[in-house]
Amino acid sequence: MNKYAERLYNGIVKENPTFILMLGMCPTLAVTTSAFNGLGMGLSTMVVLVVSNLLISALRNIIPDKVRIPAYIVVVASLVTIVQLLIQAYIPVLYDALGLYIPLIVVNCIILGRAEAYASKNSPGLSVFDGLGMGFGFSIALTCIGFFRELIGAGTLLSGTPFAMSLPEAYEPVSIFVLAPGAFLVLALIIAFLNAMNIQHNGNKKVEGCDGNCASCGQSQGCTDAKN
Repeated sequence: MNKYAERLYNGIVKENPTFILMLGMCPTLAVTTSAFNGLGMGLSTMVVLVVSNLLISALRNIIPDKVRIPAYIVVVASLVTIVQLLIQAYIPVLYDALGLYIPLIVVNCIILGRAEAYASKNSPGLSVFDGLGMGFGFSIALTCIGFFRELIGAGTLLSGTPFAMSLPEAYEPVSIFVLAPGAFLVLALIIAFLNAMNIQHNGNKKVEGCDGNCASCGQSQGCTDAKN
């Protein structure tokens, strides 16, 4: 697998920011009352993530080390403002649904984390693909959570779009799924399913012979030392 494909795979599967790294929980739990909202937030974050990675990588040798975090925030905040105005102008339904959570993309730990951990140390090309991978992974995660919450909690799917569908009238929605507890419940069930399928464990393997189940392993420090 080449480096560019690896960055995509890493963000979508191996280090999915929501299901594996557990980052960006605020928008994940707050805006996923429908699949459309989840997809909109995910794609908005992905655009900011890709462009900010590109700019920060291109400027990595110019930005002084002492002010790198404020510089990253200025770059991200400028991009979020542009995205917010575009959504407000062209997709007002999504803007009304996401509300305050669009400007809060500025402090999303996924974006600042990738800027500090990857974009500031790698080429613009690889940084763009890293942003795409993480952005797609985040979008897929939010859309999946929104899909189940909307379907079970409201009996609809893609409401507010031309592709809206609804379950038969005989179905009685379980309203708790569109409330705050439903977000935690759906997220927990999806992560439990990934654990059962051994998807999450494979991304945690550190040394030969490790089964990836770090939570129940008494040798976690030894694995870390061996890796280093």
